[in-house]
Amino acid sequence: MSFLLETIRLGLKNLRLHMLRSVLTSLGIILGVAAVIIMVSIGEGNKLAALRGIEALGATNIIVRSVPPPETASMTGEERSFIAKYGMTREDFRRLEYNLGDALSVVPLKNVGAEISYQAHRMPSQVYGTTPALRDVANLRVQRRGRYLTDEDLNQRTSVAVIGSEVASKFFRLRDPLGALFRIDQQVFRVIGVLEPVGLSGGAGSALVGRDLNKDVHIPLSTAELQFQDIIVRRATGSFSGEEVELSEVYITADSTETVLMTAARVRRLMDVRHADTNDVQIIVPWELLEEAKKTALIWNIVLISIAAISLLVGGIGIMNIMLASVTERTREIGIRRALGATRRHIIAQFLVETGSLTGAGGILGVLLGLGVSIGIGTALPWILRLPILRGRFDEITVVETQITLWSIVVSFTVASVVGLVFGIYPAIVASRQDPIVALRHD
Repeated sequence: MSFLLETIRLGLKNLRLHMLRSVLTSLGIILGVAAVIIMVSIGEGNKLAALRGIEALGATNIIVRSVPPPETASMTGEERSFIAKYGMTREDFRRLEYNLGDALSVVPLKNVGAEISYQAHRMPSQVYGTTPALRDVANLRVQRRGRYLTDEDLNQRTSVAVIGSEVASKFFRLRDPLGALFRIDQQVFRVIGVLEPVGLSGGAGSALVGRDLNKDVHIPLSTAELQFQDIIVRRATGSFSGEEVELSEVYITADSTETVLMTAARVRRLMDVRHADTNDVQIIVPWELLEEAKKTALIWNIVLISIAAISLLVGGIGIMNIMLASVTERTREIGIRRALGATRRHIIAQFLVETGSLTGAGGILGVLLGLGVSIGIGTALPWILRLPILRGRFDEITVVETQITLWSIVVSFTVASVVGLVFGIYPAIVASRQDPIVALRHD
C-alpha cells in the first residue's frame, strides 16, 4: 500500500512540476469528452422535440388529408384561374366509417372561408368545420372559462367558434376573447373558447400537418356545411384561384398502437379505390413516423459520437507523444531509480500513474465543460445570433433544445480514461527498458 501511495505521490509531483505542459497534454481529452457530451445532448434534445411533435398528433391516430394533385400544385397563379376539384368526398368518409367499425373514432374536418377578420385585423382562413370528438382525438385543450364544441352546437348549427392561441393573441390583445364576435368571410361567429398553445409551430408536428395549428379556428361541421359551400375562392392581383374540396382531413383513431399499422393499411386500400390515380390524398401515420424518428436519432447519435471520438483519439496520441518525450527528458532520473533498486514494474507504475492522472483530470474537466455548454447553449444561442456580425443571417428565434444523458457522461469519461492508459502503456514500457548504466551516463 505504501508503495502504491509513494508511486502516486511521485507521479503527481512530476505533473505539477510541468503544470502548463500537463494542461496542454490533457486538452485533447478535455475537448473530446466535452464534444461527446455536447453532441449527444443536442442530438437527444432534437430527438425529444421531434418525438413530442409527432406524439402530439396521437400515436394511435391516422390522418387522411386532401392535397392538391401534382399538376395543380405546380401551376402558377395565372394558370390556376379556375376551380380545382380534388381530395376526399363525403362518400369517402362514409366508406371509411362503414369499413372501420373497430376504430375508436372517425372525425371529419372541412376547411371553409378565405379570410377571418376582427375590426382592422385580418388573417388568411384556417377555419375547419368539425365535430366535438376532435378534441379528444387531436389532444386539444381549451383554456379555462371557455369550452369546446358540443353535440348541441352541432345539432342546432350554431355560429360559434373555438379559436387557436395565435388567433387570440392577434385579434384580442387588449380584451377577453370569450363572447367576442368576428367574421369568417361575411359570416359572423361568436368565440366560445380558446385552445391552449399546441406547441407545434415550426416543429415536426406542424410540418406534418402542413400548417401552424395555433392559427386554427374550429366551428361545428353542420354550420360549415350550411353557411359555406365546398368552393373556396382566393383572389389575388389580376387572377383568382378556387378549390372545391368536400372534406379537408379525416382523423381516425385505432384502438391501440398494436393495431394502428393494420388500420393504416386498410385505410390506404380504401383510399386507393378512388384516389390511386389522382394522388390527391395523403395518409399520415404518426406511429410510423415515431418509429422512423427513433431509428434516425439512433443513427445520428452514433455518427456524432464517432466524430467526437476522433478528438479522444487525438488526445490519446498527444499524451503518448508527450510521455515519450518525457522518457527521453527523464532518462537520468530513471537510471538513478533503477540503480537504487527500482524494478521495471515500479517504473511502469509511475508512468501509468502520470498518464492516468492526466486522462482522469482531463475527463473530469471535459465532463464539467460539456455539462456547462449543454446547459448554457439554449440561453446563449439567441444572444449570440443577435451579435452585429450575425444579425440577419440567422433566425433569432432559433431554439436549440438539449437533453443531458447519464450514459454519454459515463461512456465519454470511460473511453477517455481507457484511451489515455492504452496510449500511456508504450511510453511506460520504453522507460522501464532503459539500461541503468546507460541511463546514468545520459546528460
